[in-house]
Amino acid sequence: YGPPGTGKTTALLNKVDDALNQGIHPSKIGYFAFTRQAAYEAIERACQRFSLEPKQLPWFRTLHSFALRLSGIRPEQIMQAEHYRELSRAIGVSITVDRFNAEDNILESNANSDPILSIINLARLRKVPLRSQYNQSNTDIDWVTLSYVAESLINYKKRLQLYDFTDMLEIFVNESSKFCPNLSVSFIDEAQDLSPLQWDVAHIIEKYSDKIYCAGDDDQAIYKWAGAEVEHLIGLDGGYEVLEQSYRVPRNIHAIAARISKRIHRRVPKSYLPKEEDGEVQRLNDVSDIDLSDGTWLILAQANYFLHNVIDSLRSSGLLFAYHGKRSISQKISEAVNGWEQMRKGKAITAQSARTVYSYMSVGNRVKRGFKKLPHLMDDDEITLEQLQVNHGLLATKDMIWHEAMDRIPDGERAYITALLRRGEKFNGTPRIHLSTIHGSKGGEADNVVLFTDVSPAASKAAEQDPDELHRVFYVGVTRTKKNLYLIEPEDALRSYSI
Repeated sequence: YGPPGTGKTTALLNKVDDALNQGIHPSKIGYFAFTRQAAYEAIERACQRFSLEPKQLPWFRTLHSFALRLSGIRPEQIMQAEHYRELSRAIGVSITVDRFNAEDNILESNANSDPILSIINLARLRKVPLRSQYNQSNTDIDWVTLSYVAESLINYKKRLQLYDFTDMLEIFVNESSKFCPNLSVSFIDEAQDLSPLQWDVAHIIEKYSDKIYCAGDDDQAIYKWAGAEVEHLIGLDGGYEVLEQSYRVPRNIHAIAARISKRIHRRVPKSYLPKEEDGEVQRLNDVSDIDLSDGTWLILAQANYFLHNVIDSLRSSGLLFAYHGKRSISQKISEAVNGWEQMRKGKAITAQSARTVYSYMSVGNRVKRGFKKLPHLMDDDEITLEQLQVNHGLLATKDMIWHEAMDRIPDGERAYITALLRRGEKFNGTPRIHLSTIHGSKGGEADNVVLFTDVSPAASKAAEQDPDELHRVFYVGVTRTKKNLYLIEPEDALRSYSI
């Protein structure tokens, strides 16, 4: 068990090192991470320390990737967005799929998928009848439509021999005896986030492994709504150890986290020690009372809509930030503004960057008609402003600053960039400030954490039946803190979390 900041993943990777030092062949080690990023981290570390190539570590994967590799499913047989769109047209039911790559994070994928598909997939991950999952779901979708889509999806995949990411897990569970490799030692990280179907995969890996380690933290199990089953982790057979020393959370913040964890009814008691710093806790009425001009920041809320006013405030203040991992100013606009100003200084930019600049210019008064896409240049060709004027239809002149030359940049973005420049922010840099729901912040950390204590009506109602989930959510929020915690008082004290 690894409480926040205790180096849980590092401890697992050290055991990988021990296995390699003991002479266990890399191909006999399985390391199963919850996301591709975590799997890549494990591969990179092992390769660096033992001069290995990634291909020598075939079983360092997500559970989905593991199941896919062994199942014989070809990449072209995996359901894509266009398949769901085709199915939607064929059955006359709207299905929207923007992001569904469960190999990155099945929980996040399920949260962002179409509500109909989400219920169908959640029933499969939890291994419960679709009707049961439907009855537990707070949805306006009628049962006839849901069951019709579910049956149509099964038939569509069967007819075209297509598979989704949950199919990969089900096929592995049903046919593992045919192809599961024998391993000397296996590791499963973030085990508190596994669904019942994923636990089935984990136990099959256990069956074919001489030894297996699971790492997780039941106190940080905040994905029950997406199918995760923390009770399974708590009830696992075998001995366990607790990583007790936090290298992140200072004393005063740790004291708050300890009070929250004691409210969790079903948990594993753990020794958990703060780092040797006091840290500071402040209670404020509004984010605008905080000076965000320096340091790293996480601004967290239980629900997205609590952050909307913060986004507007940060933009008007000229502060660069990221919201759920996306920069507050698009990379395309950053590239265009930088490209134009570089050319004004006499420097050359690539043709690809010049095309981006042109995309924000009007045809006729900034770029001649027929030149908008720079048809005679390769992406990596170097080009100057003068060359664009002479040979490639540029009508904008050197004396025009970026917002004069690129007259098609939206007014709101123009005002925001101006505010950024006035403040001296490097708008093409890495944001210091990150906004996210608490669920989206898990695994993250910052010197300063701003935490809204408001709770949505849905979460408040759910907490009446199972308060543990809400306790765990705010435990995760508090423990992202490395130095200072700022608690924002709620707008409605009757619908808030008491810290």
